Parts: sequence; structure tokens; C-alpha cells
Amino acid sequence: MHAASRIFGTEVGSTAPVFLAFLAIHVLAGLTAVATGAAAALARKGSPRHIRAGRWFYWAITVVFATATALAAMRWRQDYHLFIIGAVAFTAATVGYQHRRRHRPGDAAHIAGMGVAYVAMLTAFYVDNGPHLPLWDRLPGLTFWLLPSAVEPVARGGPTWSRLARRGRAGSSFVCGILLIAVAVIVNGCHLRSLFATR
Repeated sequence: MHAASRIFGTEVGSTAPVFLAFLAIHVLAGLTAVATGAAAALARKGSPRHIRAGRWFYWAITVVFATATALAAMRWRQDYHLFIIGAVAFTAATVGYQHRRRHRPGDAAHIAGMGVAYVAMLTAFYVDNGPHLPLWDRLPGLTFWLLPSAVEPVARGGPTWSRLARRGRAGSSFVCGILLIAVAVIVNGCHLRSLFATR
């Protein structure tokens, strides 16, 4: 495995061709998931646009998880936590997608599943890249784990918490926050204190 390097000013785990090929697919799928997830959240529920964007989001998350698994396998000691977050995102998205596909009653499982998947995806990005981003590199490590859970419901659901509660998004982000705290504890183990250290 080739040593870590920088490409276009961004640090990457390796310059090995296979790693970079998976990374390129991973980035494209991640951008697709960010855009289609936001489009699905903002579209009228049940509309053709919402359904189409939701399907694109699910399959993009699937590719993100598959490529994250390959990338983590190449650098397991450094990146296994990203595999765990990816598994959370993929599992949650699958629950939400299958709930709607099988026409099960209620919206809670669908909204929670897709919401948790979106938050987990953003969390993985900030945990991996936050320490290398301008200004973000001054924040405590714990910020990268929890900020997406705090910001996402407001960004997707509007300015009032009452509206979020009616749509179930505040609940989905709360669940995701708890899940990601658990992941943070597992990943850092006895080094959990390092999450609180200011960079």
C-alpha cells in the first residue's frame, strides 16, 4: 500500500491506483447521495420527484457503503470506524427504503431510516475530513461526530422544532445522535478523552 499523500490539496489515505479508483467512485456516490437525499427531503411526500430522488439516494448510499468497505479493508487500522458508520447508514437506509417499498403503514420507520442514513453519511465525511479542513481543524474531535445530528433536522425540515416533531425528523436525528455516540465510544475505547481535546 502506497503512503498517504495529498491530491488537489486534500489528504488521501493512499496513492495506490486501486485505492484511488475506489475513492473516486466513493466521492461521486457520496455527492450523489447528498444531492438526492436533500432533494427527496424537500420534495412533496409521495410525489414522483420524491420517489425518484429517494431511490437514487438509496442506491447511492449502497455504493457509498460498498466502496467504503473496500477502502476500509485496505487501511483497516486507520479507517475501520468509517466502515462502522457506513454500515449504520446502509442499514438505516435499507430499513427506510423497504418500509416504503412494502407499503407498510405509517411514515415513522421510513423517515427515521432515511434521516439516520443521511446524518450518518455526513458524520462519516466530517469525522474523516473535518480535521483537515480550514477552521474545522480548530474544533474538538467530538464536534465531527455530533454536529450533523444537531444541524440536519433544521436544514431539512424548516426552522421550527414543532414542525420537525410532526414530521418525525427530530426523532430520527436524536436516534442517529445516540447511535453515533455509541460508535464513537466503541471506536475510541480507552482513548475516548481524545475526542474532547481541542485541536
